[in-house]
Amino acid sequence: MTTKTSKYTVTELTTSEYDVKKSRFIGMIAPVINETEAIQHLNALAAQHPHANHLAFAWRIRQTDGVISERCHDAGEPSGTAGRPILAPLEGRSIINGVVGVIRYFGGVKLGTGGLTRAYGTAAKLTIDAAILTPWVEMVLLKFDIAYSQLQTLEYHLNKCNGQIIEQQFTDRVQLIINLPSSEKAQIHKKFGGFQTR
Repeated sequence: MTTKTSKYTVTELTTSEYDVKKSRFIGMIAPVINETEAIQHLNALAAQHPHANHLAFAWRIRQTDGVISERCHDAGEPSGTAGRPILAPLEGRSIINGVVGVIRYFGGVKLGTGGLTRAYGTAAKLTIDAAILTPWVEMVLLKFDIAYSQLQTLEYHLNKCNGQIIEQQFTDRVQLIINLPSSEKAQIHKKFGGFQTR
């Protein structure tokens, strides 16, 4: 069960399908780090379904200042019947850095505003339920240099805390850019000396 303080994110692109009164709804959720990535995923989904009637969506993306940016779009459906119901389960499950798109193929039977709201909400919920959610961890990029003899110890520490080396250059010392959970920053500083936050 999620708590108010915990945030979650998705690990990989996941899809699901849902049919109601001959309308077919295809949901997609994908991990993203910015709005550009979100739009790329939605464009790819649209390209896979060129004959779909609607592609409604919502996203929640954490900005660098910690503010969570939310956006939703009804894609031509009556106002509030598509985008908002897709956004609601994202908020409800405290998911950030994720985009949900829901494709609709109209089956000839009108669902009404209440029916549309339920259908888009259900499609989004089923997609989120199918996805693998992991607790979100704030990461930080650090730039510093170490002696060659320290590299193995650093790699071991990064493996333990799910950090990674993004870039390394070998001169008389090893110059590094690493990405690691911000909670590990003090520990790295203590073990390996000064660094710059990127």
